[in-house]
Amino acid sequence: MNLFHYLNSVQRVWNAGEGVAVARLLSLADHHVNNPSLHVHEHPETAVYRQLDAPLDEVVACHLKVLHHLTAEPRNYAEAYRQQTNCIQAVVKMLQVLKDENWFLPVMYTVAIDLRRLAAKCEEQIKTSKPGEILEKAAECLMGCFRVCAADNRASDADTKRLGMLNLVNQLFKVYFRINKLNLCKPLIRAIESSNFKESFSLAQRITYKYFAGRKAMFDSDYRNADEYLSFAFENCPRRFARNKRLILIYLVPVKMLLGYMPRKEVLQRYNVLQFHDLTVALKEGNV
Repeated sequence: MNLFHYLNSVQRVWNAGEGVAVARLLSLADHHVNNPSLHVHEHPETAVYRQLDAPLDEVVACHLKVLHHLTAEPRNYAEAYRQQTNCIQAVVKMLQVLKDENWFLPVMYTVAIDLRRLAAKCEEQIKTSKPGEILEKAAECLMGCFRVCAADNRASDADTKRLGMLNLVNQLFKVYFRINKLNLCKPLIRAIESSNFKESFSLAQRITYKYFAGRKAMFDSDYRNADEYLSFAFENCPRRFARNKRLILIYLVPVKMLLGYMPRKEVLQRYNVLQFHDLTVALKEGNV
């Protein structure tokens, strides 16, 4: 697939309103990223603007620049990250231009996830004077999307961009926990808890949200809410995701113990968190 065919594919699925398909063609995890025909365009604007309509054109042009810098020798993570920030800013414009519709929210999710991951990669590759600075700036870009989504009060419930809030909150949680800025989580939690769409978000997104909100409540010594959030996450996380259930238990078990509930050994054994068993025995024997 050459550039012409790639751009045609993007325009076709865009015209069809297939948000997931558009997102896939803009994802850094998609197989098109490995196509050498798409790597050579440091300045793809002419071809892109000729074939694609606004506001899609700017998003795609930035994406192609990201591919160019990620496949250069050596890889230029700093410039790739800079172009991905331009990409998310173009998505913000898209959110503002396309009123009363939300079918393209998967595009926002994909660009946001790739921005966070690129920012984390830059933190590893580029030693700045202030650790976490790049991720914090990425979070500011994500907040731009969040504000537009949160302010979309005019559209119908089915078409509102507010349905994209939780995905962004979860991305922001991952950044804030990594850079230890947990105080910035509080207004996000308040926004979700006061939302009329709490039950409309996907179960997967709600599980992720409850996991991080539960951890935040635990750090705030709000053990009742921590128990509620983390219990929801654990009970609703499918059994096949054993690693995720274990991560939840690492926080849920201490919360339960602080509330006076001792976990069963078989549960701890099943999810490989037996380190809590000896503590449970010691507490029961009064030998702490």
